[in-house]
Amino acid sequence: MKKTAKAVCALLSAALLLAGCGSSAKTETKAAAESTTTADGSTQTVVPKEKLKIGMLLIGDENEGYSASHINGLKEAAKTLGLSEDQLILKTNIREDESSLDATEDLANQGCQLIFGTSFGYESYMLEVAKDHPEITFCHASGNQAAGAGLSNFHNYFDDIFEARYVSGVAAGLKLKQMIDEGKIKADQARLGYVGAYPYAEVISGYTAFYLGAKSVVPETTMKVLYTNSWGDPAVEAETAKQLISDGCVLLSQHADTTGAPTAAEEEKVLCVGYNIDMTGVAPDSAITSPTNNWEVYYEYAIQSVLSGEPIATDWSEGFAQDAVRLTKLGTAAAPGTEEKLKEVEQKIKDGALHVFDTKTFTVNGKEVTSYAPNGQELVSDGYFHESEYRSSPSFDLIVDGIEATAN
Repeated sequence: MKKTAKAVCALLSAALLLAGCGSSAKTETKAAAESTTTADGSTQTVVPKEKLKIGMLLIGDENEGYSASHINGLKEAAKTLGLSEDQLILKTNIREDESSLDATEDLANQGCQLIFGTSFGYESYMLEVAKDHPEITFCHASGNQAAGAGLSNFHNYFDDIFEARYVSGVAAGLKLKQMIDEGKIKADQARLGYVGAYPYAEVISGYTAFYLGAKSVVPETTMKVLYTNSWGDPAVEAETAKQLISDGCVLLSQHADTTGAPTAAEEEKVLCVGYNIDMTGVAPDSAITSPTNNWEVYYEYAIQSVLSGEPIATDWSEGFAQDAVRLTKLGTAAAPGTEEKLKEVEQKIKDGALHVFDTKTFTVNGKEVTSYAPNGQELVSDGYFHESEYRSSPSFDLIVDGIEATAN
């Protein structure tokens, strides 16, 4: 079963005769929209293509991998749907504090009918603005409050990046196996290092998937995780990478948004798996591949929904099967046969023959996980942890045996 969350959409309220900047912007936003009656008799908001304005809040800019992937995804979706770039309003380098509330309110006052927030810390601030602007559709990436917010105009989205991280872990495992076979390391030296941003479920889910992918090839694999407490700080990420290398890690990966870790790996002549973008530009001899997000899939879906008056899912998350996640091209550091093996694993994930968090492939404190329901929703059934199926935001936050995770 995939995605059981209800699909809902924003409903237009009657035009308000209020004074001031906020009310005039609200009236203008409503005036740019129309209503239509759907097949089931309900009334839905429709925004004519030429009048649609889309806003986006970003933690970084086009020079930082994570934000660049959102920007490119939005622009590609707009292009596909026949919108011009001057219909997009991007607010870059917005902090995860009240700055994001002000930025969201500004987008609303500029007449945006659809607003995307792309960083975890924006959610509570965006919710406040959404309460005051029922005529605007708000979509927030990586959050988890939409289902319980009681707002028809607020939605969460993410993608199943854990699938791509698992497959990139397989690529790492194949390289470890090659190193073992060639006598460069012993099996008990197959130690991965991981530069993590924060000890959030999103990060834990990702590095666990990566670890399990590598472990599926080399069962002796272990991994050490150090947190940087930042989504994007190249100097800290590079320093953390070097610390992991000094601790005996022979291959690195990351859930951090810059090229800091791969750059350090290249300098130290250590292999690496990146994130978001192809890292062979900064680590030509070290980079194997990078799991990456194809946000165009969601943005096209959400924009088309607003244009046609169709409901948007309260929680949305898709993976390889919908081309929402990918791997970048393999670098020259990849082991022979990697491309063929990754295609095989990816297909098994698409077919449902392989579940990333198969509970027979890991233990916690020496025991198999048979139940996990942190918020009342049972997430383990049919022999696997149902990541991002009931809520779009990752939920896997267990520290499995074989992984050492500590603050840096």
